[in-house]
Amino acid sequence: MNTPAPLRAQQDAQAGTTLRLTPEETEALRETARRERRSMQEVAREAIAAYVSSRTRRREEHLARIVAEDAELLRRLGNM
Repeated sequence: MNTPAPLRAQQDAQAGTTLRLTPEETEALRETARRERRSMQEVAREAIAAYVSSRTRRREEHLARIVAEDAELLRRLGNM
């Protein structure tokens, strides 16, 4: 059976994932969600987005520093 394209795209965009947490992590997530009156899923997704964004920004900063600090070496290697 063929799935209509719009439905297939929606399914791909909302792929399910199983996240295994310790009891302590689950309770911390549950308590945060309760305090913020949000779902555990919303809290987890926001935390993941913040983590990914932070890692991307830090990686870009490190690469920029390496390029700046090693500019002469990179220039010489490029001329080989």
